[in-house]
Amino acid sequence: MKAHLTRRYKFSASHRLHSPHFSDAENREMYGKCNNPYGHGHNYKVEVTVSGHPDPETGMVCNLVDLDGFVDRVVMPRFEFSNLNELDTFRNLVPTTENLLRELFHLFRDQFGLAKVEKVRIEETMMNSFEYAGGLELGPAVPKRALG
Repeated sequence: MKAHLTRRYKFSASHRLHSPHFSDAENREMYGKCNNPYGHGHNYKVEVTVSGHPDPETGMVCNLVDLDGFVDRVVMPRFEFSNLNELDTFRNLVPTTENLLRELFHLFRDQFGLAKVEKVRIEETMMNSFEYAGGLELGPAVPKRALG
């Protein structure tokens, strides 16, 4: 029997959507109010879904203590109350929620024994949510303009 476990977390962070590959005017046109020079914040809601066969000894797909511990040790110190633009992860990337999603998926992947990370979902606002289930990459990390 394959079972899925989805766990929810939340953290607050700020960012400014601004690419060095665009002029200031192009950035304002591309990102609108999200290009505010002072940045803006979100109360992100993150869902992580893992799947697998329940362990015959514990009956669990993934131990919540392990999952929560990983989030407390790795995810929260990195992202909670941070300015995403200042993180090494986003040194060469615009800190869009799509890029945050990619980073979180890769952080969670391969961390929980036999449990496989199926997907990560981020709710940025009540109107915007993003989901990544692995497989095809989310696209190049280098903007098209930088490729020539």
